[in-house]
Amino acid sequence: MADLIIHNARVTTLVPAARQTEAIAVADGRVLATGTNAEVMAYRTPATTVIDACKKRLIPGLNDSHTHLIRGGLNYNMELRWEGLGSLADAMALLKAQALRTPPPQWVRVVGGFSQYQFKEKRLPTLQEINTAAPDTPVFILHLYGSALLNAAALRAVGYTRDTPDPPGGRIERDKAGNPTGLLLAKPNALILYATLAKGPRLPPEYQLNSTRHYMRELNRLGITSVIDAGGGFQAWPDDYAIIRKLHADNELTVRIAYNLFTQNNGGEYNDFQRWTEMLQPRQGDDWLRHNGAGEMLVFSAADFELFNEPRPDLPARMEPDLDSVVRLLVEKRWPFRIHATYDETISRILDVYERIDRELPFAGLHWIIDHAETISPRNIERVRALGGGIAVQHRMAFQGEAFVERYGAAAAAHTPPIRRMLDAGIPVGAGTDATRVASYNPWTALHWLVSGRTVGGMPLYGDDNLLEREEALRTWTQGSAWFSDEQAVKGTLAVGQYADLALLSADYMQVPVADIADIHSVLTVVGGRIVHADDDYAPLAPALPPAMPDWSPRNLPARARHLPPANTIASGRGHGCRAHRHGHAAHHPVPSGDAGFWGALGCSCFAF
Repeated sequence: MADLIIHNARVTTLVPAARQTEAIAVADGRVLATGTNAEVMAYRTPATTVIDACKKRLIPGLNDSHTHLIRGGLNYNMELRWEGLGSLADAMALLKAQALRTPPPQWVRVVGGFSQYQFKEKRLPTLQEINTAAPDTPVFILHLYGSALLNAAALRAVGYTRDTPDPPGGRIERDKAGNPTGLLLAKPNALILYATLAKGPRLPPEYQLNSTRHYMRELNRLGITSVIDAGGGFQAWPDDYAIIRKLHADNELTVRIAYNLFTQNNGGEYNDFQRWTEMLQPRQGDDWLRHNGAGEMLVFSAADFELFNEPRPDLPARMEPDLDSVVRLLVEKRWPFRIHATYDETISRILDVYERIDRELPFAGLHWIIDHAETISPRNIERVRALGGGIAVQHRMAFQGEAFVERYGAAAAAHTPPIRRMLDAGIPVGAGTDATRVASYNPWTALHWLVSGRTVGGMPLYGDDNLLEREEALRTWTQGSAWFSDEQAVKGTLAVGQYADLALLSADYMQVPVADIADIHSVLTVVGGRIVHADDDYAPLAPALPPAMPDWSPRNLPARARHLPPANTIASGRGHGCRAHRHGHAAHHPVPSGDAGFWGALGCSCFAF
């Protein structure tokens, strides 16, 4: 019999034989039944929690196939987010309010998730505006992979002066007297941006636990129930996984996580993976936290960055032998693997290596992934299909589309990435965000992009030949993503026996105007049959969440409500009906001026992840 029943809903099961039904029953964390209200209510007992969905759309939980939750959670409570804000004036009002409540030596950080084109002003704030809004509190604003803005207080905190040399691949903009202005540029390497961010204070472990819980709850609010964590720069195994492992041990995860291991050692990648393959078995873990293989960094020489206002990088000749040794090891150990590759030229060289290895050590059912693939060609799509791989796509073009068009033209952007060709080729395609440092973690921004073909600034990128139907786009976020952690048998649909991971939506994704898709959120999110988020009149069902720590966190900023999507009023509950249709100080280490010193001081060269 059922532990939970949600009835009077528009249930999109994504099961071909029963694509839309009225109700769903859950038992022991899995889907027990779907069907008509009468059919499903037959599973009710006096102990069953029954929720009236008030004719709202219910979908399988969303699954981000490429994100950075583990790293993002450690910092989430320190970051001011500008997702969804329509004006620069609103953004600066939030920044000023946060600066007034941020104690020294802490910073105000806006770390990605927005584009200047989303603002009606179509520009970034000026340094003068930032200094006026926050004259005394350090401010760091990261915009895509291209630039960072620091106010005068932040320049003092990080110790940048006229004597600070430009690091390799980056530039510190200076005034006529040679003094830093506060603008940092990736030219073309974004390491200067992340190295500067790394100088800021960190949260102590207790606060990192709290921060990660709040980040997961925010993802739950958006209907996300699973993610695949692609590792990331400055995210070392196993040290930086202690917080997520602690939350798992304490049964406090509210998002299922499959994590990939990302090498941090330029030149020592093979040794990392050799050691890790002796420590971990493929897919080791459980339904909530499990290992998912190697990547997205396999070798540094194979990594191309995706700063579209800069020329495409040429990879070094050592890429092929570097990659060959690591991938051979992974195939021998039967470890799944994924690799960051933005441009078709990079993908061609990677596939040359893979095909050569496959002839000697067959991949044969081993899940492997190309991440991003914005400019992949039809020929290379076919090569991926022939080798049994998949492609994880993200909505990076929704944030960088204008820059891409300016450099390469609208015709080239029309199939960047060529999602329709990927799906038509029959290869696995999983959607995601690549959050949080560039694109937003909001899946509805990504779904809007897939369906409309528009950037967050409103620029149309695609014609009908590269747009997805709404259900098709939803499948890339559910069934499609499940393949990337080899969990398609247990998640991705609301079939009987699959995980009871689901989201009840604030507006009907299948019917609202396309422009309104980006404003959707979940009013009730369930993972494994357990309610992990509830809004509005569902609020009595929401599990407790401690206040965000520290108390000055932007999460506790009342004005933050201004950049959350508007919530519809929905009533429910058990048997209820529908009512109203030690923070430390900033480091003061000089920026090394030589390549060896730069990499050595920071421990890695992972500049674009």
